[in-house]
Amino acid sequence: MSTTSRKRLWAGGLSVAAAVALAAGLVAAVPGAERSPGAATAPVISLVAASPEVTLQQWEDTDHRRYVDLGGLGTYVGVEGGPLELRATRPLGAEQVRVQQYVHDGLRVIRKDLPAGLVTDLGGLPGFTEITFTGADGETVATSRETFCPNNASARIDPGAVPTPRYPEQCHDGPFTLGMVWGVEKGWATNTSGGLTSVPLPLATGRYTARISVAEKYRELFGIADEPQTVKVNVTPPDPAPDPAVDPAPGRASAHSDHSAHSGGGGRGDLSGAARPRTAEDSSYPPAVPEVPHALKHPARAALKLLGDGPGYTDGSRFAPRAKAAAARPAGPPVVPAHVPRPDLRALPVWDIAVETERTGEPKGRDHLAFASTTWNSGDSPLVVDGFRQSGKPLMDAYQYFYDARGRQAGHAPTGTMEWDPRVGHNHWHFTDFAAYRLLTEDRKEALRSDKEAFCLVNTDAVDYTLKSADWRPHGTDLSSACGQGEPQALSIRQSLAVGSGDTYSRDLPGQSFDITDVPNGTYWIQVVANPSGRLHEKSFANNNAYRKIVLGGRPGARTVTAAPLGADQPG
Repeated sequence: MSTTSRKRLWAGGLSVAAAVALAAGLVAAVPGAERSPGAATAPVISLVAASPEVTLQQWEDTDHRRYVDLGGLGTYVGVEGGPLELRATRPLGAEQVRVQQYVHDGLRVIRKDLPAGLVTDLGGLPGFTEITFTGADGETVATSRETFCPNNASARIDPGAVPTPRYPEQCHDGPFTLGMVWGVEKGWATNTSGGLTSVPLPLATGRYTARISVAEKYRELFGIADEPQTVKVNVTPPDPAPDPAVDPAPGRASAHSDHSAHSGGGGRGDLSGAARPRTAEDSSYPPAVPEVPHALKHPARAALKLLGDGPGYTDGSRFAPRAKAAAARPAGPPVVPAHVPRPDLRALPVWDIAVETERTGEPKGRDHLAFASTTWNSGDSPLVVDGFRQSGKPLMDAYQYFYDARGRQAGHAPTGTMEWDPRVGHNHWHFTDFAAYRLLTEDRKEALRSDKEAFCLVNTDAVDYTLKSADWRPHGTDLSSACGQGEPQALSIRQSLAVGSGDTYSRDLPGQSFDITDVPNGTYWIQVVANPSGRLHEKSFANNNAYRKIVLGGRPGARTVTAAPLGADQPG
């Protein structure tokens, strides 16, 4: 898979303080940890403007239409008194989202249900802010309603506040995100329009006054004062197109070259962010959100060449610190403690399903049933696997580690091997026997089995951050920190899967398909099996299988596939 496609990178627009904290690799407080008595009360929320006047530079799309990015207004939601904490959940395949506000009052946690229907996905609070632009004559020229993600780029407004927020860094809304935690720490502020929630606005060059206010329903819900912020806005045209014969500015060339040459899809996503042409119908879910740096995903930043870090900005491309393997392979007999937290691997039904007649690395003229898949950890301990090189051999010996309730290592066990995958789109180390794919007939007889069972374990997607032991800010979120990208001669490597996070492989990657050229039309099941050989020790093996019902049709070279909605009948 591509190096860019699987990176879970920080959303753009981080404050300098937050960026420095990330670069230092600081770890947030454990989610769910109780606060001392009297340390927190209900949040006091207000709008904060960073500056009375800003300049927004237009960016231009491929059709020469110009837009501005409202994230540059510099307005924030500030929180005092206590943290603003919300937890959003939805059942698999359901559209209904339940949101609760958590108020930490001493040793108690008070839960308050938000109105049903207020939130329709896990991307944030829709229509939270209302922005009106007026011209010099006082006439309204444009309006916008913005979704507010409390997890957007944040800034500390109280020097005495915690140095690093404990809440997640994005509002994930992937195909299988079941539970999301949104929060702003006491003494911190979050951009009202930052990250992936900012809506580009077609605003002409000129001078305007922007009036930013919180929608009435949210003011009443959270007790926010009706105190809009006013910002003078100067809209300027885009920079002239750069001369290709001239080298990029120092400090930006490496950031651009590090990302622009790669492509992918889904959790290991399409760099351009554009939808791929589809050759089949899978209407149960939209295409996955590409997991690429905000700077490259957002046209405004890409057009302005704000790549890398510079005065007043960061593109969000900082990598998580490398998760280092132990200094040496474990010594002594294997010990699998009986009463310690364990991971619990769960397979999710395949998605983004299509029939493709051409796939990279596969013979041409063959029909392939391609799909994306996600396996996640719903246990109470991370899955941690170290690989150590066998002397003079291409394989690594793999060991699983176990930890007690305080996070201290309590045992280990051998668990197979790691192997180097040199194929285009991979070029890194894979842990063997992590998951398997099978195509079953309607009566559950095996028709085909995929050769792919080796994976690089990466926390590409949030699945359920409301779990008690969920890690809201997992490490190892990109290939270079977790998979030994481009290091075939590595001596050791550590891969892990945090509680609440999933590892997604998009359909464009090698191994994510069945050759169905000789498979007759009809009804089938696509089965995903987590931990197929049972080598990994986990809490339960009863939830390791997931199925998706499909119907194959068409003719050779023009095959079709229709997928049943998620939650449809499962094999008996």
